Amino acid sequence: MSIWYALCEATHLEFLHMTFMKNALLAVLILAPLFGLLSTMIVTGRMSFFSDALGHSGFTGIAVGVLCGAVQPIGWAVGLAVLFALLFSFVRSRSRQSADTIIGVFSSTAVALGIFIATLGGSSFTKFNKYLIGDILSVTPGEIGRLALVLLGVALLWIFAANRLFLTAVHPQLASSRGIPTEKTQALFTVCIAVVVTLAMSWVGLMVINSLLVLPAASSRNIARNLREYHLFSVLGALFCSIGGLVTAYYLGCSAGATIALYLALYFTVTFFFRNTRQ
Repeated sequence: MSIWYALCEATHLEFLHMTFMKNALLAVLILAPLFGLLSTMIVTGRMSFFSDALGHSGFTGIAVGVLCGAVQPIGWAVGLAVLFALLFSFVRSRSRQSADTIIGVFSSTAVALGIFIATLGGSSFTKFNKYLIGDILSVTPGEIGRLALVLLGVALLWIFAANRLFLTAVHPQLASSRGIPTEKTQALFTVCIAVVVTLAMSWVGLMVINSLLVLPAASSRNIARNLREYHLFSVLGALFCSIGGLVTAYYLGCSAGATIALYLALYFTVTFFFRNTRQ
């Protein structure tokens, strides 16, 4: 971290003289590629509401953790979200219902259970507000280290299994005929999303985290001509919008997560108007 702090000081930018902004910028530089990569698979697999459902299950995990007196309830959130993801994959593989319908069932159940537990015995809901809105400025060096490990894991997954993931998402029957274990592949991807969503929830905010996992790839899809550009534009879009949102939120004193989401919405709008020139 000392090297990163020294680099920030060398820029002579006023907002990077504060430790919390140095931590927040580094977290954004790690989170943005994560969102950009996962977004491509989420959009391709038509699972745009799945991350939202995982956020709800993560919130339920936090409520359970607080009820049990956990000092760091985020661990409960990760555990329950992973369980939720595996259960979703199991039900999806054995049901004729569409993915959207199954996601709706799980999402509504998770959010209702979370609110029920959070307000049990007349407890105040206000202590959970930070998970709804998020605060990237509160990220610590230890949490940044865990994010870096998750980014490394996702990068390795993409290097060794990107083709299998995409074929499974686009045409599960064809993937199965090629000898790809589709159920295990889908389960692995859903667990990956679960970990990222729950770890980022307290910094980005449950109310806007879904937009960060959908808009990068949705925007990239407007202008990309091949799979390589699809990934590249998604990651770069997430990166630049995240940095712009963080800096803007600092000067305006507003929510960084919401500001990043608005920048991504603008990115989608711009790419939408340029979509015909790339086809």
